[in-house]
Formats: sequence, C-alpha cells, structure tokens
Amino acid sequence: MTRTLALALSLFVAGTAAQATCFADYKAKQDDPLRLHYGLAEVQGDCSVANATQQLTPRLAAEGWQLLTVLGVFDESGLEERKESAGEFYLRY
Repeated sequence: MTRTLALALSLFVAGTAAQATCFADYKAKQDDPLRLHYGLAEVQGDCSVANATQQLTPRLAAEGWQLLTVLGVFDESGLEERKESAGEFYLRY
C-alpha cells in the first residue's frame, strides 16, 4: 500500500512539474481617447499564442481594453527582460 501511494505521489509531482508556468506578451488599446499598452500576463494550460489570445481577450475587455495581438508566449525565464517595458501592465491581467 505504501509503495503504491509513493508511486502515485511521484507521478503526480512529475506531471505537475511538466506543466511549466506560461506567460504571454501582448499589445492592447482603448479608444476615445486612444491609449495603447504593452503588457505581460500569465496563461493557464496550453502555452500557445491561440490559448493566450483566448484567455486575454475577456480579461482585458472587462476593463475596457481591446487585445490587438499576442506577440508571443514564453516561460518565466523571459519575464525579467520584459518587466521594465511592461511597466504598470506587468502581470496585471
């Protein structure tokens, strides 16, 4: 029983580690007056531009922003180099 539990736990941990954290950088706008911003956001699930687009569109719209484009997706190793450029929109949405 203990061996089975240990095996199940190790498989769970391995599966969790395989799902690396995913982030996307994007551009968005507001109209009247025109405002543009560049931001970074965490994405759940599949680390793809399509998934990031699907998740970010409603998140941004809830605060009056329109997603223009997802520039790309990356893991946490790409966060620090983009942090300054994102400014107040660093992991905001």
